[in-house]
Amino acid sequence: MQTEKVVNHIVNWLKDYANNAKINGFVIGVSGGIDSAVTSTLCAKTGLDVLVLEMPIHQAQSQVNRAINHVNWLQSNYTNVLMTQVNLTPVFDSLVQALPSVKNEEDRFMSLANTRARLRMTTLYYFAALHNYLVAGTGNKVEDFGVGFYTKYGDGGVDLSPIADLLKTEVYEIAKYLGINQDIIDAQPTDGLWGDDRTDEDQIGASYPELEWAMAMVEKGKSEADFSGRELEVFKIYTRYNRNNKHKMVPIPVCEIPENLK
Repeated sequence: MQTEKVVNHIVNWLKDYANNAKINGFVIGVSGGIDSAVTSTLCAKTGLDVLVLEMPIHQAQSQVNRAINHVNWLQSNYTNVLMTQVNLTPVFDSLVQALPSVKNEEDRFMSLANTRARLRMTTLYYFAALHNYLVAGTGNKVEDFGVGFYTKYGDGGVDLSPIADLLKTEVYEIAKYLGINQDIIDAQPTDGLWGDDRTDEDQIGASYPELEWAMAMVEKGKSEADFSGRELEVFKIYTRYNRNNKHKMVPIPVCEIPENLK
């Protein structure tokens, strides 16, 4: 990858999009992860206003520390970056308390994890409307178009996606070029929705390089019959996620009314 040229291309694309839309800048949620660190830095390089939000909800302290360190690094390098911390833990706890109880708490763990992402999306759009900003998405190509590893109308609810055509390994390459803090580069990828340090690989069952391989194999028309062992396992994981999460990656189904019924 021609990293410098790719970075310049994204930065120019962001700037042109915002200027054409008569928008003042961008708002991004920072999590202490590689994707949000790269996205916020690319937005900062446009010279337009950039508001970064740190929105903890029972967050692991290591994630909070990485996010704050990244914000400090951003502000030391870019004068157009502002930061706001919004503690959403009490909001989340109040919502959980207002919801009907369940017999087994584990039955709603996934629902509550996705609720965290949707509370953050709502907060991002509050500030976007307040300041005439665009919400910049932080999803990469494998997450957004491969396994659908994001929350529908949560971190998937954005105005534009600067890095969604980049594989995760390419995001790391850009991070190194941009000088992103090493603690973020070294950290295991996590969606940060569980209040602990479980990783994306823990949840998915495969690493991002493995998923990128499977994505490439599907694009080449390969099938399960072409693989064995770990390759077959990874291929099955990828295709299962891709199939089950397809509803996130395609337009919302619309019931079209026949003209003779109107």
